[in-house]
Amino acid sequence: MKAFSRIFILLAFLLLYIPIIVLIVFSFNESGSLAEFSGFSLEWYKELFNDSEALTALRNSLVLAVLSSVIATVIGTFGALGLYRMKNKYIKGSVTAVTNIPMMNPDIVTGVSMMLLFVAVAGIISSKSFFGFGTMLIAHVTFSLPYVLLSVMPRFRQLDKSLSEAAQDLGCTPLRAFFKVELPQIVPGIVSGLMLGFTMSLDDFVISHFVSSPDFQTLPLYVYNQTAHNVKFSMYALSALIVIVILVVLLIANFAGSFGERKTRRKRG
Repeated sequence: MKAFSRIFILLAFLLLYIPIIVLIVFSFNESGSLAEFSGFSLEWYKELFNDSEALTALRNSLVLAVLSSVIATVIGTFGALGLYRMKNKYIKGSVTAVTNIPMMNPDIVTGVSMMLLFVAVAGIISSKSFFGFGTMLIAHVTFSLPYVLLSVMPRFRQLDKSLSEAAQDLGCTPLRAFFKVELPQIVPGIVSGLMLGFTMSLDDFVISHFVSSPDFQTLPLYVYNQTAHNVKFSMYALSALIVIVILVVLLIANFAGSFGERKTRRKRG
């Protein structure tokens, strides 16, 4: 049974990572062909950094992902606080169920519904050029919110209410007690929600496709538009760089988490 489990895990890892390894290897292919590897070259990386359109799309994606994830995290954190303190369990359950709907909805349904909403608003205000950065920001905040709530709510449930009550007994206002006592304890959930929102926004194509405009193009939309012709090999270079950056960030986060746990154990010891 153990041998079967190991074989299954190995196959899963191969299926997951072989395409990424192939992509990284061929991003250095001198001939610009997927048929054979003719030699090592940085030509496609040079071409990438000279491609102003691709760099603009990357910048747009990063700006959109940072803003949408930060806004969604702020709204989602205080939304989770409101749900946590809600007394009526029936209303609380109903609101929680409603906030989970966007996660279960297919992206195409969310994208079409957001597009129809913006078209209706554009008709009301008599605007012809309504789509763009603003509509994409609203859409990305909307689909990121449930993931922030999902990350933060368990942290609120783990809180010790007596600590906040003790802080208020010692003279803190409820607001100050929240920032001094409760907020530090839910920071891991907030960070997880922020990272999830950032990743979801950076990766999104379907919803962005329905609410975007030619004036504001994200990286997934730019890559999709490349598929109408032959995909540039500089796109392989860009994908390889993104994979490497994500790997480095994950390693730093893991090492930082391990270091934090060791520091906490030393303090307790």
